[in-house]
Amino acid sequence: MSDDQCELLCIDFDHAEALRTALPAAEELTRRAERLRALGDPTRLRIAHALHVGDELCVCDLAWIVGSSQGLVSHHLRQLRSAGLVGSRRDGKLVMYRLNATGHQVLDTVTASITAEVDPV
Repeated sequence: MSDDQCELLCIDFDHAEALRTALPAAEELTRRAERLRALGDPTRLRIAHALHVGDELCVCDLAWIVGSSQGLVSHHLRQLRSAGLVGSRRDGKLVMYRLNATGHQVLDTVTASITAEVDPV
């Protein structure tokens, strides 16, 4: 038998049911997974970090900072915006991007937890 499965079916129903009903709704978990997935790509994570410290940047600046083409950066920015992490505004012929409050919070949380895991204090 596999080491990751019980050999006997036994459920502590009261405890298991309390935990099951305490889980966030499926829609909320889907939204959270999309946000985490958006930061799961190294280029998108670099873009998010650049926006985190650079506040508001255009695609040209972001492309230079992360070392990718403007087209690729634009593609990743659309994904970050779709995940609800980035906002944009038009400034003449430029489109300026910034992490929104959710983006800052998610990036801070993910970075802190990973950093603590790698560098325990």
